[in-house]
Amino acid sequence: MTTAQSRRIDVALGERSYQVHVGAGVRHELPEVIAGIGARRVALVTARPPEWTPETGVETLVVQARDGERDKTLSWVEEMCRRFAEFGLTRSDAVVSCGGGTTTDAVGLAAALYHRGVPVVHLPTSLLAQVDASVGGKTAVNLPQGKNLVGAYWQPRAVLCDVEHLQTLPPREWTNGYGEIARCHFIGAGDLRGLPLVEQIASSIALKSSIVAADERDSGMRHVLNYGHTLGHALERATDFHLRHGEGVAIGTVFAGRLAGALGRIGAHRVDEHLEVVAGYDLPTRLPEQVRTGELIELMRLDKKRTDGNGLTFVLDGPDGAELVEDVPLPVVAETIDAMRRMP
Repeated sequence: MTTAQSRRIDVALGERSYQVHVGAGVRHELPEVIAGIGARRVALVTARPPEWTPETGVETLVVQARDGERDKTLSWVEEMCRRFAEFGLTRSDAVVSCGGGTTTDAVGLAAALYHRGVPVVHLPTSLLAQVDASVGGKTAVNLPQGKNLVGAYWQPRAVLCDVEHLQTLPPREWTNGYGEIARCHFIGAGDLRGLPLVEQIASSIALKSSIVAADERDSGMRHVLNYGHTLGHALERATDFHLRHGEGVAIGTVFAGRLAGALGRIGAHRVDEHLEVVAGYDLPTRLPEQVRTGELIELMRLDKKRTDGNGLTFVLDGPDGAELVEDVPLPVVAETIDAMRRMP
């Protein structure tokens, strides 16, 4: 039964529809999910210790994950697929991810590629993964040239967001996740500050699910989910991932507000609201001093949303809400970044 401490969200994609279950102890539903798939074997790739790795109910290969952006590579995907093959995994079996966002991304891509696609179930164990990477079917790994440049769309069969997993997170991992929750304020979720944790997670997922159901493959409105991400991804790369994803998105959200203001899309009050909301989650709001403006612009040129124009592409707030804005002039981008450095 769904209660205030447990929520189920439907991701409506026709034959590929699935449920996301958010609550305490929901990881123990995994055997039931696997039985529903009909798998006789499971490859479980986990970044968690044995006591936090759930039972599957069937013969299981446990693979220790390489959790972290530096190991989110094609070579790691190949190694997983080799392990799957040695185990004898077939298209009728299943893959399970149990870890943070990088584990979810890489395992999802391995599942999409192995035998041209095997069922995958995600058990995201960080706040970031629960509100972002585990839902929507985007899988990807990094190249030296940029983040998430090689990937595929592969929807999971189910997602189990167990909030008990979050009890072991260090404070910085909470910050990492709240960066994604904060940006939801500006793309339709409303003010989630002060709500119970399960409601914050479920509301973020429900928003993303509705957008994914309307635009599964980024042909239109799904771009709004990248609010704050263009600069955020560049900051991750520029700091060699010392700045975490959610931290970069938080700073990118403040920047998105200031850039929208510089372009005349929103007024000063709304610009200030970006800073207020991000700071309200105790998230970083300032650019790292060591990162040069020119370097950030060059990294943003690699963004997947960018078109063939001379400017850059961002998701920005405006009179009709967040939307994709193409060919933003480089001088305006540079001036806005430099102005952020002078923030009090």
